Amino acid sequence: MEKYANVAEYMAGLPEMQQNVAQIMRDLLADAAPDAKEVFSYNMPAIKQNGKVLVYFAATPKHLGFYPTPAPIVAFEEQLKDFQTSKGTIQIPYGQPLPVKLIREIVAFRVKEVSGE
Repeated sequence: MEKYANVAEYMAGLPEMQQNVAQIMRDLLADAAPDAKEVFSYNMPAIKQNGKVLVYFAATPKHLGFYPTPAPIVAFEEQLKDFQTSKGTIQIPYGQPLPVKLIREIVAFRVKEVSGE
C-alpha cells in the first residue's frame, strides 16, 4: 500500500472514477461538519473536531470505505441494512449513489458524540 503525506497527495494518486467519488465524499463531509478540520490519518482522509476524528474515508477498488467508528454502525443499523458493514466500516459500492442523507446523519451523530452531548 502506498503511503501518502496528505489528503491532496492521496486524492491525486487515485484513479479518476475513485477520485471523483472521493471528492464528492470530501465535499459532503466538509459541508456536513463545517467546524471540523480535514486531516490525514492512518493513510486516509478524515475530519476532526474537538480533538477527535469524526469519520474517515478511503477509496478501494470496489467500494468507498466510510469509517465512522463503531457507535454509528449500531445506531444506524436499520438504515445500513443494504450495505456491507463491520465493526466500524460501511462499504459503499461505486455502482450506487452515495447515501447523502444517511452520511449527514452519521456525521451529525459523531459531532454530538465528540461534543459530549
